[in-house]
Amino acid sequence: MSWSDSLSRRLAERRGTSLWRNRQAHQGSDGRLLFTSDGQYLNFSSNDYLGLSQHPQIIAAWQQGAEQYGVGSGGSGHVTGYTTAHHVLEQQLAEWLGYSHALLFISGYAANQGVIAALMEKEDRIIADRLSHASLMEAAMHSPSQLRRFLHNDLDSLKHHLAKTCVGKTLVVTEGIFSMDGDCAPLEAIAQQTRSSKSWLMVDDAHGIGIHGHEGRGSCWSQNVKPEILIVTFGKAFGLSGAAVLCDEQTAEYLLQYSRHLIYSTSMPPAQAVALSEAVRQIRAGESLRQSLQNNIRYFRREAQHLSFALMDSETAIQPLIIGNNERCLALSHQLRQRKVWVKAILPPTVPPDSARLRITLTASHTRQDIDVLLGALHGSDC
Repeated sequence: MSWSDSLSRRLAERRGTSLWRNRQAHQGSDGRLLFTSDGQYLNFSSNDYLGLSQHPQIIAAWQQGAEQYGVGSGGSGHVTGYTTAHHVLEQQLAEWLGYSHALLFISGYAANQGVIAALMEKEDRIIADRLSHASLMEAAMHSPSQLRRFLHNDLDSLKHHLAKTCVGKTLVVTEGIFSMDGDCAPLEAIAQQTRSSKSWLMVDDAHGIGIHGHEGRGSCWSQNVKPEILIVTFGKAFGLSGAAVLCDEQTAEYLLQYSRHLIYSTSMPPAQAVALSEAVRQIRAGESLRQSLQNNIRYFRREAQHLSFALMDSETAIQPLIIGNNERCLALSHQLRQRKVWVKAILPPTVPPDSARLRITLTASHTRQDIDVLLGALHGSDC
C-alpha cells in the first residue's frame, strides 16, 4: 500500500464521524471575549485563568525583553540560547516554589516527555493515575520502563501497585488538578505512600499553579507536599507558554546532561522569559484575581444546580458538564455558539468512552453577567 493510500484510508475512517477535528482561526481575545470573523463570543474555553495574557505590565515586559534581546534565543540553551533572562526566571521560580533548581522547557508536553525519557530505564516502572495527561502517558508508554496505571485518585489501587516488587526505580505520576475532570489529586496521601515505598513522586500541576496555595504556589503547596519532581506550565494561569521542572541539584544536573528534549530544542525567546518573570510577580501579588476566580466558581456551581446535565464534582476553574453522547455534545456546543457563547466539546479519546463533555472553564475576567448568559444558553438548549 502506498503512503497516499494509507493516509486516505485512515482519513476516510474518521471523516464524517464525531471524532473529526477542526481548527478555526480567530482574531484574538481579551480574556472574556473571543473575536472571530463572524463576531465576538463569550469565551468559556480558555485556560487563561487569571486573565494575565492581556496584563499590560506583562505585555510591556515582553516588549522590553524584545528590545534588549531580540525576538528569538538563537539556539539551544546548551549552545547560545541560555541568557541572563532565562537564568533569572529559573532562580525566581525555584525560590518561589521552594526548590533548589528550576529548568525551563519549551512546553509542558516537552517537559513531561523530557523528564520521563531521561530518567526511566528498562528495569524501572512508572505507576501513573490512569487519567493523567496524554503527554505523561505517552512518555511512559514510549519509555523502556514498565507502565502500570492505578485507578483515578484511588489510594488502594496505588498501594496495590506499589506493593509489587520492582527491580529498578519507581516513579509515581499524577496531576495536581486533572485537566478534563477538574478534580484534585489527594497529593498528601499519595506522597505518603510513595515515600514509604522509597519511590519518587512526579506531579504535573499545570492547572493548579498560580491558582491554589499561598501566593499561587499551587496544588502541592496547598497540600503541604514537595514532590521530587514538580512540573509547572506557563500556558494556563501565567497567560503565556512554556514550562519548568522543579527539582533538586542532582536531578537538575542529570537532566542537563541527559534530557534530549532540553539539549536539542531551541530555548524559549529571552523576551518570553522576561515576560514570565513579570507574570510570576503578578501571580504572587494576585490574591484579588484568585478571589475573583473563586467567587465565579462558587456562583456558577450554585446557579448550575438546576441544569439537566451532570455537573462534575469540581471546585476548580474547570467545570465539565457530562453529556455522554458525542453527537449530542457537538450539537450543544453548536447551539451555544449560535448564542455567542464559546464552549468546545471534548470527545473520546481525549476523555473516556461515553463521557463526551462540555469543558467549561471559568476565569477571573468573567463577570456574573457573563456567567448568567452561559447559564441561560444552557437552560435554553434543546439537546
